[in-house]
Amino acid sequence: MKPLPELTELESIIEEGGSSVEARIVCQVLANERRFPVHAVTLGNPSMDVPAVGFFGGVHGLERIGAAVVLAYLRSLVMRLKWDDLLARQLESVRLVFMPLVNPGGMWRGTRANPKGVDLMRNAPLEASERVPFLIGGQRISAGLPWYRGPLEGPMEAESQALCSVVTEELLSRDFSIALDCHSGFGLNDRIWFPYAHSALPIRHLPEIHALKVIFDLTHNHHNYLFEPQSRQYLTHGDLWDHLYQSASSEPSRVFLPLTLEMGSWLWVKKNPRQFFSRQGIFNPLIAHRQQRVLRRHLSWLDFLVRAACSHGRWRPAGVEQASHRERALALWYRG
Repeated sequence: MKPLPELTELESIIEEGGSSVEARIVCQVLANERRFPVHAVTLGNPSMDVPAVGFFGGVHGLERIGAAVVLAYLRSLVMRLKWDDLLARQLESVRLVFMPLVNPGGMWRGTRANPKGVDLMRNAPLEASERVPFLIGGQRISAGLPWYRGPLEGPMEAESQALCSVVTEELLSRDFSIALDCHSGFGLNDRIWFPYAHSALPIRHLPEIHALKVIFDLTHNHHNYLFEPQSRQYLTHGDLWDHLYQSASSEPSRVFLPLTLEMGSWLWVKKNPRQFFSRQGIFNPLIAHRQQRVLRRHLSWLDFLVRAACSHGRWRPAGVEQASHRERALALWYRG
């Protein structure tokens, strides 16, 4: 049976990493009578006293480029650990968590949803507090329609539960953590989204999000990312990251910043209109040099997040500075 290339790549990286990485199978899913493992890979300092960053991809099976970005960064780290003393010292100050293929069954089938037809990003037990767009905001009509949430009052899908368990164990248990979930398919621009998706209200850690944006702007002043709350584009039910952020709020002293890299795949279609007639082409660059360009472009953003987590004590706002960042964020994203 034809292998899943992304899974083959992940297993190759795990083998190459040897004792530098810890890998475990957090669940297994069945697709077309084939069983696929969902891996969680960790490296760096396991101590709960250090911050953590989690990288996630392949939540939507059609969006293979998200998994490719996470895999490329993981492979880069594993290769650098063979010679890079600075990286080795950096990893003494941070915990890194990778789940590059959250939905391998959907990726195998070439579908957004998992093999049961459930959209994992509409699967959390969380209802939007305001009106959501029809279907796209999440629906329980049928698994045959897109954006299906799963049955009412049913358990979360195995893949969703696995992601939540890893995040709870590795990220929410620490005083400071960041998560980045890599997707594609919305608009012409690359966006960095932050919660909420279920409400247009600002999150409690808005000052930290704004401060993170400011230091990224100062460090990479030629970047083209658009930072914004997801609610500026549309609202949804069942967003996993909203659900996890709400779970983290039980510990007010802890800071958890879940982010989504939403790569603007419409640009790839604009440059190569034939991709519009391919289901894969709507969400992924199909020409090799464009894929390579995408991977190069985003690795600096992933690396920045690791550095920001290691040094969060130097840029996280407090006191008057926190109030200033909140006011500037409200003016930028929530007023007018």
